[in-house]
Amino acid sequence: MDSNTYQFPAVRGIQAQREYYVVMCPLKLIPRLFVFDDDEVPADLRAQRSLNRARVPDIARYLVNNADDYVLSSITACIDGDIHFEPFASKGSHRNLGFLYVDMKSRILVNDGQHRRAAIAEAIKERPSLGDETISVVFFVDAGLERSQQWFADLNKHAVRPTRSISVLYDRRDPMSQLCRDLVCRVPIFDNGFTELEKTSISNRSTKIFTLNAIYQSTRALLCRKRNEPLRPIDKELAILYWTKLGELIPEWQMVIRRQVSPAELRQHYIHVHGVVLHALGIAGRALIQQSRSWQHEIVKIENTNWERSNEIWQGRAVVHGRMSKANESVTLTANVIKQELGLPLSKDELSLERRFAELSGK
Repeated sequence: MDSNTYQFPAVRGIQAQREYYVVMCPLKLIPRLFVFDDDEVPADLRAQRSLNRARVPDIARYLVNNADDYVLSSITACIDGDIHFEPFASKGSHRNLGFLYVDMKSRILVNDGQHRRAAIAEAIKERPSLGDETISVVFFVDAGLERSQQWFADLNKHAVRPTRSISVLYDRRDPMSQLCRDLVCRVPIFDNGFTELEKTSISNRSTKIFTLNAIYQSTRALLCRKRNEPLRPIDKELAILYWTKLGELIPEWQMVIRRQVSPAELRQHYIHVHGVVLHALGIAGRALIQQSRSWQHEIVKIENTNWERSNEIWQGRAVVHGRMSKANESVTLTANVIKQELGLPLSKDELSLERRFAELSGK
């Protein structure tokens, strides 16, 4: 083939009686090979959603920081132009193995993977050696805008993101995820099979108390750390100590640890076995630790807190219209009560939220 043609080793397949091809494409070719629909073109005239540029730096950073241990799933694209597949053999097992030739004048449009494409371009600028590595690309032959839009819909219709809990469970890069897996092994109220490791919600009859994601969010609030931010040894010790101490001070938590009451029973009558309150306890704990070196003595005040769901103080805060609320405002309003129970002052923003809450609730 001439110099105006791309050549790829390829595997040919059939879907819906149409040929498609799987090729290995060098990363350095990705930025110039694939194009996007212009973001300014109306959505009904595009075959792809517009690029969310805020996602690109995170993916690029992932590639650069994990150059020896990254993984990229396939890009799916359609080719609008001349192609030719040349098999190694006319029959037998090699008839679907060969070379795919693509005219350089062809328009190759990404159906799935536009953020990967943009991130690859950014990552190669910082680490050029990535350009010689490859990504698998699934090529379909373009059949016009209408079919390309249908391909996009079909590719995304059945995509299911993993739950936040299972993402924490499997993430070996994020130090906070590692810490939370350790907490499940070291803190009694999280141990003994009380933590839901896969789901992000707990059914009424479940024997679990907290989700792994709830522990993650609450511990991030306690330590005031961002995702993937390095942790110090003292952070791990502090988290273990704080959650263990709380478990000793909240009577109902002790009851469930001793198997004197079921998590389902607690969930029905108390708010402190719900993620919103665990998160609030993390926020309040951070404020207490920052203010007092003797926080382990100060935290005993929490023993006197009435955690019953029927307690009027939680209405409109943790409990909204009879249901537990996970909204950010609910977390803050719940944390405010806990901070006041511990004798801690509220910040300017927290006081402002309290005033607004009082006006709306008439309290």
